[in-house]
Amino acid sequence: MARLRTFIALPLEKPIRDRLVTLQERLAATGNDVKWVEHDNLHVTLLFLGEVDERDVTGVCRAVVAVCQEHQGFPLAVERVGSFPNVRRPRTLWVAIGDGTQEICALHDALEPPLLDLSCYRREERQYTPHVTLGRVRGDRAGAALVGALQKQAAWQAGRMHAGEVHVLSSELTSDGPVYTVLSRAKMGSSGGA
Repeated sequence: MARLRTFIALPLEKPIRDRLVTLQERLAATGNDVKWVEHDNLHVTLLFLGEVDERDVTGVCRAVVAVCQEHQGFPLAVERVGSFPNVRRPRTLWVAIGDGTQEICALHDALEPPLLDLSCYRREERQYTPHVTLGRVRGDRAGAALVGALQKQAAWQAGRMHAGEVHVLSSELTSDGPVYTVLSRAKMGSSGGA
């Protein structure tokens, strides 16, 4: 039985992704060695499931549809640049979610129980923080120019959008980076214009 590297995510509208790419280019100009996330792969991860048996994917997709029907679509703002573990020692570069954080966290919390019941998910120890990953620093440490650029861009904003759909995706790791395939799309209840 094949296994699929699977995750659940909120897709981002193209204008938001375009602005995120412009930010990536600005940060890349610092000359640091960073593996940047591809334009089409920019998203907000809700849950990372890891390797899921192909036969269990249908159950995962059904669970996501059921949860999404119980949640309304909502506005969200993509803003504020940061990094894990912190801005002085950046390893993972990201942009936070402003408005919409509560709704995303509620969606995340509602998705966990049915996926735990399916044995397709293991709860993470760290608290869930909605964000968009921009890239990961290669090598031991980021240079001072990147650290300075992150601090200068801290209040940066990509804009607002309506979140009305959740995707279940597979991720195939290749030498050129991950290739994502949408396995299912789940509309949120009364998601308006999404």
